Amino acid sequence: MTDNTVVMYTDGACRGNPGPGGWGVLMRYQGSEKKLKGYESETTNNRMELTAVIRGLAALKRKCHVELYT
Repeated sequence: MTDNTVVMYTDGACRGNPGPGGWGVLMRYQGSEKKLKGYESETTNNRMELTAVIRGLAALKRKCHVELYT
């Protein structure tokens, strides 16, 4: 791992498939943490899993290495 590596943990789930669901992201970078989350009233578990990854990557502000755990 290099100094400019962001460690990103993502998850998504829903109740029923389709049904209400949510996604979350935890990012760690040089001792700091950032959390992101979201909700959809009608979705699928796969959509929430992918949304978490997309939103996490979109939140990055500059080019860096990413360790992604889903």
